[in-house]
Amino acid sequence: MAEGDGLSVAPLRSLDDFLMESARFQIPNLKDPDKWANRVIQNLLYYQTNYFLTYLVIFAVVGVIHPTKMFCGMTAVGLAFGLFYYMTNSKQPAAEFKKNHPVLSLLAVVLGAYFVVYLLGSVVVFLMGILLPITVIFLHASMRLRNLKNKLMNKVEYLGMKKTPMGVILDTLGLEQDFFTSKVTLDSGSAKFVDDLMNNMTTKLK
Repeated sequence: MAEGDGLSVAPLRSLDDFLMESARFQIPNLKDPDKWANRVIQNLLYYQTNYFLTYLVIFAVVGVIHPTKMFCGMTAVGLAFGLFYYMTNSKQPAAEFKKNHPVLSLLAVVLGAYFVVYLLGSVVVFLMGILLPITVIFLHASMRLRNLKNKLMNKVEYLGMKKTPMGVILDTLGLEQDFFTSKVTLDSGSAKFVDDLMNNMTTKLK
């Protein structure tokens, strides 16, 4: 792993490991959601660089196919969030403007509704560009069976010796804490021993 400022970037896994011959897939057991969630989280950690690249590629493909709609949808969503942020943080000025200028307020609402309807197709394309890669990543993480190397490398993350971008994201969402609350506290000697053991075993697996 490439390290910097306490954050490690997981290596790009080979196409053979990620998708081709050595990859094994199986539909998850929907009756055991904890085991399913555990598989998803561990695959997200192990294949995170592949997933980030997959997301960018799919998002870019959607953008290339529908460049105008993607740009308009992005603009519309950005304006909508900006307006929502302003309204929620400036309730009193907004109420005063509505009271002092009722006609302008009504006109603004009508124009806003027309703008949303007019750009609805563009918003759908933009949302598809965001949600489609997430769906693809979730399906892969749900169906990809973990191998020994996957399990070994993720132990490093769980033990807290290395932190990756996906680990930070999962921690922020509270997902890692939910499934891996019992992290082991190691002294420096034990941490070095486990780290060397992981490196030696993963080298033999290559």
